[in-house]
Amino acid sequence: MTGAGEEPGHADPLDEALAVTVRRTGASAGGLYLLAQDEPVLTLVAMCGAPTAAAAPWRRVPLAIVGPVSGAVREDRLVWVANQEDMARAYPRAAAALPYQFALAAAPLDGLHRCWGALLLLWPASHPPDLTRRERGHITTSARRIARALDDAPTPPAIPDQPRLVPVHRTDAPPAQSALAAADLVERLPVGAIALDLEGRVTYANSASADLLGCSTDHLLGTLPWQSLPWLDDPVYEDHYRTAVLSREPVAYTVLRPPDRWLDFRLYPDDSGISALITPSRTGGNRMRSADSPRPTLTPTVTATAGTGRIHQLMHLAAALTETVSVQDVIDLVADQVLPAFGAQGMVMSATDAGRLRITGHRGYAPEAVEHLDGLPLDTDLTPAGHALASGLPAFFASPQEMARLYPRSPALSGKQAWAFLPLVVSGRPVGCCVISYDRPHPFTAGERAVLTSLAGLIAQALDRARLYDAKHQLSHSLQQVLLPRTLPRLAGLDVAARYLPATRGMDIGGDFYDLIRLTDTTAAAVIGDVQGHNVTAAALMGQVRTAIHAHATAGATPGEVLGRTNRVLADFETDLFVSCLYAHLDLVRGRATLASAGHPPPLLHHPDHPARVLDLEPGPLLGIGVTAPYPLATVPLPPGTILALYTDGLVEIPGTDLTRNTADLARHLADTGGLPLEELIDSLVRTRPTGQRTDDIALLLLKNTRSHGE
Repeated sequence: MTGAGEEPGHADPLDEALAVTVRRTGASAGGLYLLAQDEPVLTLVAMCGAPTAAAAPWRRVPLAIVGPVSGAVREDRLVWVANQEDMARAYPRAAAALPYQFALAAAPLDGLHRCWGALLLLWPASHPPDLTRRERGHITTSARRIARALDDAPTPPAIPDQPRLVPVHRTDAPPAQSALAAADLVERLPVGAIALDLEGRVTYANSASADLLGCSTDHLLGTLPWQSLPWLDDPVYEDHYRTAVLSREPVAYTVLRPPDRWLDFRLYPDDSGISALITPSRTGGNRMRSADSPRPTLTPTVTATAGTGRIHQLMHLAAALTETVSVQDVIDLVADQVLPAFGAQGMVMSATDAGRLRITGHRGYAPEAVEHLDGLPLDTDLTPAGHALASGLPAFFASPQEMARLYPRSPALSGKQAWAFLPLVVSGRPVGCCVISYDRPHPFTAGERAVLTSLAGLIAQALDRARLYDAKHQLSHSLQQVLLPRTLPRLAGLDVAARYLPATRGMDIGGDFYDLIRLTDTTAAAVIGDVQGHNVTAAALMGQVRTAIHAHATAGATPGEVLGRTNRVLADFETDLFVSCLYAHLDLVRGRATLASAGHPPPLLHHPDHPARVLDLEPGPLLGIGVTAPYPLATVPLPPGTILALYTDGLVEIPGTDLTRNTADLARHLADTGGLPLEELIDSLVRTRPTGQRTDDIALLLLKNTRSHGE
């Protein structure tokens, strides 16, 4: 495989396969993503037909985020996005990062033994809203061909620091014409003519363009126009170029050449680059803005020198930060997306705590370095972190020599060669410091400084919000752990296993509960329930319900009486929350169970000699609903070897699926695996629930009569 620094065009098999795919599918551009071996991240290794800088926000794509490329790999399917509106609807973060009109397809690279990554293809916005069967066939066949090439490679391909630019070798180019004749033709034109490659560099400029732009052709050749002409150094103008490249549609706009000359630019893109025509504007600045109006800024804190790619990158990272929940989420996002976006190798995130900086997360640092940096006082002269927090101003050091002039001992602490110290301040209150570092000296451009400064404010808000969430979560989780039974009582002849899984993603506390109450040496009460809601109130009510049930059960009440009395207790509380509950009285000597239900999912019963079945119980009203009604009883045999499974609805309620079918599938799984030891069996039952985000808690209680006949 070629490295990032090699000249494009040499016969790298993957690069050639990508170029062939772009031509065969009729796409305007394509990209090749490979999945890292040591982390769940997709990295762009090659780009064809578009500048690599245009894909900067997408250079590293964590597999867990919601996006077309990650979705294709995670869901093992072809993803099609017909236009920007569909992109904004399905993948808003991706739409913020690349706000251009184009169509997109992403396909997984499924090899013989693993998924290697994803193939990305782009089309102009003029593409029909649906892929044809032929196009789908070309895409999937090309993805398989690239995956086979990866399978057959003697060693896994190295992932370069920067993606390679792969040229599109056009097969339909016309016969070669006289270069001198073509140059003479363009020179005779009364308008400025400039040719740009797909990276934006000027490859040709006629004399008229030099006159209109006010500089020589030698000064233009090989440069980016917005770098060689200061008055074009505006993110808006650079964004026009990107729009033309990605949409493959002509773009026209008007530019002021200081002090008072307006020029019309027309960009005509194709697969090889852009042809630009420049003429004096007849309408002047009326089409854009008046001559004395201020230059536009896309964000108040990002200067024009940041460049439009950096601005879209900032929008992408800002959208990602809004989705973080915990402190660890913030740390992972900064490490996985911010570091690669700025070419950095190290990160230390610290939070203020009693006048010290406590490290909450880090990447790219040795443990001993972290140990030295953790807990430094804010007024230390070892690092600029304290000064940055006190002043609220970031500090940038391009080399160890720069750092050593002000902080002589700091470079030796980490061994890094360049640093950006970003104070994390919320409403004038310092919450921490984020240090971005490099393994080699790194001069920080004005654009990088501007974007990193803006990004620090977003990180600060996300970190402050995440710390509050973690504190609340810890309090809630501790409350719930206190309310749930630490251990279940042991009864001779009864095997018990229990599991509790909280809902994920920001709802780690709920009202699901279970209990086993010893009544006598041969009888017990098994309880499972679900309090409406996922908050501290639900957890507190769950504790009250458990206490009430325990009191009534040990007083000798029947299952129906236990639920009826608990219902009256909750009605007296005048709570707005309702509780479903299932109560089972177990008599191990007689080998039977008497059950009563308060609107709870029916339990499962399995004997080795019979199929597992869903018990058909007549439910009574939910607890706390304020209705006085009896709770019907049902008695079922519980001979030795029988398993009774009690569960909450989080185990069987899955959005978009049929509840009855899910419950029947759970019963079949219980029958198929009922011979396992109870601890292995309960884990197996929990795994029947699809992985991913759980929107509800899961509680599961298994009870098995192990008494021998005659005991």
